[in-house]
Amino acid sequence: MKNIAFTVVVWSMLSISQSNCALAQTQEAKQLALNIAKLKQMKSILTQFKDAYQILNNGYNEIRDISKGDYNQHKEYLDGLLNVSPTVRNYSRVPAIIKYQYQLVSENRNAYARFSSSKIFRPEELAYMSKVYNQLLNQSLNNLKELTTILTNGKTRMSDDERLQAIDRIYLDMEEKLNFLRSFNNSTGALALQRQKASNDAKTVETLYGIKF
Repeated sequence: MKNIAFTVVVWSMLSISQSNCALAQTQEAKQLALNIAKLKQMKSILTQFKDAYQILNNGYNEIRDISKGDYNQHKEYLDGLLNVSPTVRNYSRVPAIIKYQYQLVSENRNAYARFSSSKIFRPEELAYMSKVYNQLLNQSLNNLKELTTILTNGKTRMSDDERLQAIDRIYLDMEEKLNFLRSFNNSTGALALQRQKASNDAKTVETLYGIKF
């Protein structure tokens, strides 16, 4: 009986051991399969990252090459805009602008000299005239500076059409300034004549009738 009992115990222990061993092997197999699946997933992710990087890198290189190509392609055009063509240099309104400037300076100087020497206008009136004349001269000089920039190579990037349009604008502005100057001088001259006539009439009355005004 003891031998039988011992044998049963041994078999029971062996069965349990084998069962535990089989269970352990099953768990290890499951873990191994899980690890393999994770490795495959990680490999897939890394492959996707590599593909994405390649796409981005290729895209960057392509954009860089396109940009470089565009720059090289347009560099000649941009440099060409710095050069002034004979069409612009020989534009008829260029000498007309210079002529307007000469007339502005000449008529400005002569008018102020005439009005200030007439002794008809008060000091504050002469100061106002001087302010108007100086403002016109300064603005016209700014126009000439801009014209010089437009006509000088390497100063500014502009197409021929843009340069011609700028010259047209300067021409019209100078024409407007000269017309204003002449209108101002005519009005001031008319006022001077009116005051001179009033002064002469007063002197005539004083001479004839002894009445002082």
